[in-house]
Amino acid sequence: MFRHLHSDINAVFENDPAARSRFEVVFTYSGLHAIWAHRIAHKLFRKGWFTFARIVSQFSRFMTGIEIHPGATIGERLFIDHGMGIVIGETCEIGDDVVIYQGVTLGGTGKERGKRHPTIGNNVVIGSGAKVLGSFRVGDNSNIGSNAVVLREVPDNCTVVGNPGRVVRRNGERVGDRLDHKQLPDPVIEMFREMQKEIDGLKSELEKLREPVAGGETRS
Repeated sequence: MFRHLHSDINAVFENDPAARSRFEVVFTYSGLHAIWAHRIAHKLFRKGWFTFARIVSQFSRFMTGIEIHPGATIGERLFIDHGMGIVIGETCEIGDDVVIYQGVTLGGTGKERGKRHPTIGNNVVIGSGAKVLGSFRVGDNSNIGSNAVVLREVPDNCTVVGNPGRVVRRNGERVGDRLDHKQLPDPVIEMFREMQKEIDGLKSELEKLREPVAGGETRS
C-alpha cells in the first residue's frame, strides 16, 4: 500500500511542472485523492463488498469530481491532471504510466455485456474531453488527442485525433492517405482536399488567361 502511495506521488512530479512540494501534492491534488480512494474501493469490490465499494467510490466522486467504478483495474503511476468530469467504467483496465486529463470518458457503448469498457496500454496519454468507448485496446505509447472519440482498437505507438477518432501517426510517421483494411480516411478531410485541388486548377487556368499574347494584349 505504501509503495503505491510513494509511486503515485512521484508520478505527479514527473508529469506536472506546477507541483512544488509533497505536502502540496498530498493535500491538494484531487486526482491523487481519487486514485487512493479507488484503491480502497477496488479492494472492497474484489472481496465482494459491492455496496461498501460503491459508497467509497461515490464519496470520492462527490469530493473530487472524478468517477471511477470500483471494478476498474488501474496500474502503477496513473496521473490524473485537472480531473473534473472523468468517468472510468467498471471493466476498464488501465496500464502503467498513463496520463489522463479532465473530461475523459473511458466507457461502453451501452450494447455490450461482460467486458464492455476499453483496455488502456502502458505510457498512454489521453487528452482532455476525449471519449474512448467500447471493449477494445488502446496500444502502448499511444496518444489520444483532446476531444477525440475513439470507437475502435488503436495499435501501439499511434496518435489518434478527430471524431470519429483516426490514426494520424504510427511509429512516428504520418499515416498515408491510401485506403486499407485497418485505416479508413476521414471523409471531411478528403472533401477539403478535393476542393483544394479544384481551386488550384481554377487558379492555373486563370493565370493562363492572363498571359500576354502576340501584340502585347492579354487573353480575355
